[in-house]
Amino acid sequence: MSLTNNMSSLPTPPFDLAVIAHDLPAGALIPELQARCRTASANTVVVAPPGTGKTTVVPPAIANVRPGKIVVTQPRRIVAKAAATRLAELSGTKLGELVGYSVRGDRKSSPATRVEFVTDGLLVRRMLQDPELTGISTVVLDEIHERSMDSDLVAAMCSEIALLRDDFTVVAMSATVEAQRWATHFDAEVLEVASQLHPLEVEWRPVRGHRTTERGLDRDFVAHVVRASVDAHGRAQTFMDGGRVLTFVPSARDTATIADAITAAGIPARPLHGGLPLAEQQAVLRNTADIAVIVATSIAESSLTVPSVRVVVDAGLSREPRLDASRGVPALVTVPASRAAATQRAGRAARLGPGLVIRCFDHTTWGAMPEHPLPEVATGDFTSAALTLATWHGSECNTEILPEQPPAPIRDAALAELAALGALTDGKLTPLGRALSDAPTHPRFGRALFLGGPRLGAKRAAELVAMISGDERAPAGDLAALLRQLQQGHARSAGRWRQDVRQFTSLAEQYAASFTDIVHGSTQSGRPTDPDTAIATVVALAYPERIARRRPNSDNAAPGTSGTNYLLASGVGARCDSTSLSQSEWLAIAELQGAGATPRIRAAAPIPQTLAVALGSDLITDSTQPIWHQQRLRARRTKQLGAIVLHEQHGALSPDLASEAVRQRIRTDGWSWLQWSESAEHLRRRLALLHRTFGAPWPDVTDSGLSARFDEWFLPEVELLAAGTPVTNIDCASALQRLLPWPEAVRLDELAPERLRVPSGSAIALDYPEVSADADAPPVLAAKLQECFGLVETPRILDGRVPVLCHLLSPARRPLAVTADLASFWAGPYAQVRAEMRGRYPKHPWPEGPLTATATRHTTKRSQRD
Repeated sequence: MSLTNNMSSLPTPPFDLAVIAHDLPAGALIPELQARCRTASANTVVVAPPGTGKTTVVPPAIANVRPGKIVVTQPRRIVAKAAATRLAELSGTKLGELVGYSVRGDRKSSPATRVEFVTDGLLVRRMLQDPELTGISTVVLDEIHERSMDSDLVAAMCSEIALLRDDFTVVAMSATVEAQRWATHFDAEVLEVASQLHPLEVEWRPVRGHRTTERGLDRDFVAHVVRASVDAHGRAQTFMDGGRVLTFVPSARDTATIADAITAAGIPARPLHGGLPLAEQQAVLRNTADIAVIVATSIAESSLTVPSVRVVVDAGLSREPRLDASRGVPALVTVPASRAAATQRAGRAARLGPGLVIRCFDHTTWGAMPEHPLPEVATGDFTSAALTLATWHGSECNTEILPEQPPAPIRDAALAELAALGALTDGKLTPLGRALSDAPTHPRFGRALFLGGPRLGAKRAAELVAMISGDERAPAGDLAALLRQLQQGHARSAGRWRQDVRQFTSLAEQYAASFTDIVHGSTQSGRPTDPDTAIATVVALAYPERIARRRPNSDNAAPGTSGTNYLLASGVGARCDSTSLSQSEWLAIAELQGAGATPRIRAAAPIPQTLAVALGSDLITDSTQPIWHQQRLRARRTKQLGAIVLHEQHGALSPDLASEAVRQRIRTDGWSWLQWSESAEHLRRRLALLHRTFGAPWPDVTDSGLSARFDEWFLPEVELLAAGTPVTNIDCASALQRLLPWPEAVRLDELAPERLRVPSGSAIALDYPEVSADADAPPVLAAKLQECFGLVETPRILDGRVPVLCHLLSPARRPLAVTADLASFWAGPYAQVRAEMRGRYPKHPWPEGPLTATATRHTTKRSQRD
């Protein structure tokens, strides 16, 4: 039944908006917003700057005029919980009754809950399980301008639900000027509320040098931010009635470092970031006198209310998602903040009264900052989102419904990764893919959970997946040591790890019997008892391409380097500095550091070769590759796990592979690589001149011509090469004869003779021009001048069509004349040649009348005696 069949019969409005909206600028939205929401499917975009109270006012205002549940999305768990707590207090009800929240690992909600705050990611999973969002009449998308992957997915999926349900409404709330984008996406109208912030003083306080290094914030810049925060606290105490200082830095590690430094200066400071347990986050947000400075990440930019702030110190940096090539999962990198983010941060200082923002950068940096942050879909890992879209539509990944399309390389890489994980086959969702979409983690870790459960047991697999999917660093790369810290509660994130273990265990048990058929290797031979093997099992299931083998002689490090070299199945080389890990020939690598030529192994576990081969079986290939070794064509047969060679042997090639290898060699080096014999080269040149003069049927013996008729003349030689015959033993002359046309071939020696007989009786070899597609040089007859006495006309071949070029040589076989017209030579230039040469070669005849003299190849004395 439709939720809005009888809106006039709604019960008494549950929220007292006069109390809730008191002194909040967003209260001005209520009349027009409620008028729109009384229409069953009137989508709306609300534009209101931070601090105007839209998160507090809009959801109850809608709930007072619409039936069903109102779900409000937030980008972070702490914001969802804080917003729900605040609204429950203002409504005078207990949290979990009229107002509730649901976040990963924590939920306070009931059937009576009218307004429920959730994270974007949780709503995505809820929509996958219930595509109609049964019982929900309105989804309020708060802070939609942040453009996380989950928020874009929620926007896309809700827009489709709004098209299918006539009683479903979307309200998108933004603190930026991109309202028209969202109005177009949702086919919505825009409502705006003006900000009533107090005056804000902006102070520019740049640091000399760089703000960041490859490893994070520069030490000098950290000290600069600390000094600015200490100074800000003093000014707040003197001029602003003791207000708090809110310092924005990019990462969780930075918040702890800077808060500790401020505290050491005598001013109580606390960090605030999304990685803290919710109880600690809420403790920081309480308006208590024992916290003077809050050092926060971007978590405090927008919806989250941070009380008593009068001064903001802004480092001007943010963490944005990028695809971390070292881990194969999304990661955050430090980049300049956008101007929109910096404006929101500054606005935190002017909510209660006149405020101050100290920007730790200059006007030039401000001008170079991007106007808005890049959407995650343009830069991050799209794998999880692609799986969500495929599940949402029940088969293929359709990105067209997204507010913005991912770049093609990012989309294609995501689809390829899902195919490698077994989530997609031919672009279609598999049963494993459907299960992975249920897991609140990256598909890689979901795969390790579902395929590791049958091997290790549900709970053990859950513990290990929760460990490698978390952010906790393994001490000295030792994952077993990290597991002990988590189990004993000594690690910073032990509480969240235990929550993840409970959730992952339930999922692993749910799918325990679903994928045993695709778990490689036996699961009945006993589960691994040692921690390293169990850890390696999970890591290899998540990252099969990171199974690695120690390289031979890998301890011989290059100058300036250290550690042991490993080759990953992906083909990447990596170095291991851990002495204990380097003792293992095989590793399953969970984390790499650095994206250079040789990244370093940051966390790994030893893995037996048999287990590595079993878990990496999808990457195993058997191949036969032709190789040239000392002029012989041989077969190299290899079994490989990705790029890692498991077994190799050499032998003879099949004719088909040999043929392809020879063709490839010809494509690369041309036919000259065959080392043609003198007779073969001479025959080829004769045939080339015949083809150039007569054309067909005489064969084209250029490289391209020979390649075009490869099968007609060279296949017997390929068989010889395949059997191991050296290239130097191939008789190309015999092979070329297979191209001779019949019956024309009987005239080969007549048309293109190998030798020509001269008047002396000698048969002189003709030097035919080199083979070339554009050659037009004549054949050359190189003979001693005395052997050509009496030869009046220049010899011609090819039925008289081609004259030869005569090279007339001295008795020492040095050129005396080059001519294609013997008659003219004898009548003219010969006299000068005679005059110059008779004194140099007096033993040889130099007659005045060469046309009537007797031709000879001997000296004058020898000729007279003969």
